[in-house]
Amino acid sequence: MRSSTIAAAVSLLDRVVDTSTHNTMRSSQISMSGMPTGKSYMGWWGSMGGPKQKGIVTYSVSPYRQRAFQGVISGWIFNGTRRLIQQSAYFLVPLSIGYGVYSWGSKKYAYNNSKEGHHAMHMAEHAAANH
Repeated sequence: MRSSTIAAAVSLLDRVVDTSTHNTMRSSQISMSGMPTGKSYMGWWGSMGGPKQKGIVTYSVSPYRQRAFQGVISGWIFNGTRRLIQQSAYFLVPLSIGYGVYSWGSKKYAYNNSKEGHHAMHMAEHAAANH
């Protein structure tokens, strides 16, 4: 009885896997751990496996020969001042408004905490209460 069950399973498996007579879909292979291989494998970092590049020329300068800050000071004298003057309207107007509000608030705060300011507030409260 056991051999007949195995034979039935084998014949069923043959019908599922046999693609010569039917267009049936086969199950995919079990994914193994490790890097993929084969013709469709593109490659890993550094060896992508693409076609060899031709006609590409690259140039480089040694880090010991580079001058990273060449022209920084002389470039700022002309270009930097021009850019600063062009952008001054965008930062001088808000800064001057902010400074004006700050100085007005500081003076008002000092006045309100002075003897004269206390007297003026007391008189204003007294006038509002009697009105």
